[in-house]
Amino acid sequence: MAGVLAVALLAPAPIAPEYVALGDSYASGAGAGSYVDGACRRSANAYPALRGKDFPSFRFVACSGATTRSLRPQLRALTPATTLVTITIGGNDLGFADVLTTCTLNGDRACGTRVAQAREFTRSELPARLDATYAAIRGAAPRAQLVVVGYPRLFTPDDGCRALSAAKRMALNDAADELAAVVAGAAERARARFVDAREAFADHGVCAAEPWMNGLTTPVGDSYHPNKAGQAAYARILLGFR
Repeated sequence: MAGVLAVALLAPAPIAPEYVALGDSYASGAGAGSYVDGACRRSANAYPALRGKDFPSFRFVACSGATTRSLRPQLRALTPATTLVTITIGGNDLGFADVLTTCTLNGDRACGTRVAQAREFTRSELPARLDATYAAIRGAAPRAQLVVVGYPRLFTPDDGCRALSAAKRMALNDAADELAAVVAGAAERARARFVDAREAFADHGVCAAEPWMNGLTTPVGDSYHPNKAGQAAYARILLGFR
């Protein structure tokens, strides 16, 4: 009995679940309202905030506008005790805001050209950036489960949306598919779990009967981001990752 007690006293205490949420505006909750941090557009309705309620330790450092390169300060929230990390990143690297601005203010040809540029970046430059980002997370939080949360398509096919032409909507959805494939590949290389949001959002695009995505809004930075219902959908998808 004394030997068992000695082993118990020497054994390390179990690590309490510690969740750290990293990423860009899709992770911070821009577009979902109820902001708790205006500069980073962190929302109380964001999927990290909704899932973080279930953890005794939760650090929400995702920030609107973040890229794989500007994300580095967020990594300071990670520790060897971190048990779960979620991240949505990569859209700003390929110029998400500029792509949408170009497609909103210009014709089909200009939109198609800008989307093609973004897709070329997605194929040629983004994989290495994602690999470096995930490796840095692994280095800072070696025990953590890493969950990479993807981006949805913006539009539901054949929804009759008048916000943008059919050609523009198709180009943007095709780009979202290519981005999802690249992010999923990088997640696999990093031995992370990839959460593909496209199926869940398939019938809830910008112009759907029940949209989970904002259209053009004021402030403009909230445009084409998940609304409160969209962030709640993300949180439901993440129920199995903890």
